[in-house]
Amino acid sequence: MTDVSGVDPRTATRLPVVTEATTDDQVDRIAEQSALASAALEAMGRVGRAALLDAMADAVERHRTRLVETAALETGFTTAKLEAELTRAAYQLRFFADVARDGSYLEATIDRAGSTPMGPQPDLRRLLVPIGPVAVFGASNFPFAFSVLGGDTASALAAGNPVVLKAHDSHPATSKLSFDVLTDAAASAPHGTIAIVYGRAAGCRLVAHPAIRAVGFTGSLSGGKALLDIINRRADPIPFYGELSSLNPVIITPDAAVERSESIGKQLVTSFTLGAGQLCTKPGVVLVPDTVDGDRVVAAVRSALSEVAAAPLLNERIFDSYRTQTRDLRTHANLTLLVDPADELGSAGFTVEPMVFETGVANLDNNVLTEIFGPLTVLVRYPADDVEAAVQTVLRSIPHSLTATIQHGSAEDSLLARLTEILRPTAGRIVYNGFPTGVAVAWAQTHGGPWPSTNSLHTSVGATAIRRFLRPVTFQNAPESVLPKELRDGYGGVARRLDGVLMLPG
Repeated sequence: MTDVSGVDPRTATRLPVVTEATTDDQVDRIAEQSALASAALEAMGRVGRAALLDAMADAVERHRTRLVETAALETGFTTAKLEAELTRAAYQLRFFADVARDGSYLEATIDRAGSTPMGPQPDLRRLLVPIGPVAVFGASNFPFAFSVLGGDTASALAAGNPVVLKAHDSHPATSKLSFDVLTDAAASAPHGTIAIVYGRAAGCRLVAHPAIRAVGFTGSLSGGKALLDIINRRADPIPFYGELSSLNPVIITPDAAVERSESIGKQLVTSFTLGAGQLCTKPGVVLVPDTVDGDRVVAAVRSALSEVAAAPLLNERIFDSYRTQTRDLRTHANLTLLVDPADELGSAGFTVEPMVFETGVANLDNNVLTEIFGPLTVLVRYPADDVEAAVQTVLRSIPHSLTATIQHGSAEDSLLARLTEILRPTAGRIVYNGFPTGVAVAWAQTHGGPWPSTNSLHTSVGATAIRRFLRPVTFQNAPESVLPKELRDGYGGVARRLDGVLMLPG
């Protein structure tokens, strides 16, 4: 048996053993039990599952102190960052409880029998139903909000699907404690509603198991592709919902630089160093006008950067990758390092210094603009009289992203409209006069984008995240006794479309 333990990234010392890696036989039993739980979990109904999610949120709040302390030890994140993330995790659970109670996600649709220009039509009633057990992979950079307690778990359970969690190797103790908290809160739920496995081999076995009907994954592009390869080898390939890679371009227009150079520079540094730059929405490339006001933005970045302390990265793999990639950038002929960082060889653990590189839009190549996980961004200077061409040049040099941001001036409406149209095909969320770090959990939120940022049309944050774990079923000429209650005549508890007309609840 292989022991599973984390590493304190601040010191690179191994932490106490948490558990043992899950064996193949154990994975199989867990997956099979999840399949057995599916019908009973669906039978709990929307209101029952909502109560379950609320109970889980309450349990998270009760165990807040211990959860934060455990995660701080395994991730090196500050207590403030983890407190905020845990608040978000509890909020997500309650949010999806509300989504379940609301019921509009079911897309209940009824077309009654009758005559049509095509001839007689049968009675047709359509509803979205649970897809079945979901494998959820915890993310290294969000030990709460995108891991055991995260949005994939909350949305899958709200939809009526059992969840089997793959604990992330970087924070196994946090994962186990989080799982224990959920398990205690779910004592009245069907056995197998939630389960957890440990170890990379167990995660691979889980994805290949025929009982698993979908996979939620937040992580590296290479990791996502590896899981896709497993799925494609299955006898029955299943949906894979991956959040994978993103550079998140930021455009600072000429007028924005005139009006807010100092505040933009300071906020940019706060954004790309948040969580030691280990956020999927970190701005990795920033277009800055090649003007005196653009120089002021750069000066503000340089000044703010001097006040940011070195911080540990999550694990040795991320640390080694950051060191290798930044070393390559430092030797690039067309890049200038804005502030020479201190010698990292003397730093403890996986600690690194933040870095900002500067270049011109004419000097871009594929080796300059690439996702680097960690506190780094690249400033690209462009001629102020040709911002649209510069944006298009950068977009041709980078993959599509989760977000795109426009820092604009107060009198640039025409330019703003054109830039929005240029950016819209490349990102799932467009941010105006803000920064992309920070993803609100809301009904209108989109946290997804064109490949390779994600491989799904459905967001992983916000109410429509539930859509990933549902499939449509149409009942034709069905006796009312076999219909879900939301499709029965006279039911008014959810929004429904009746003969093409939207009918609100009540």
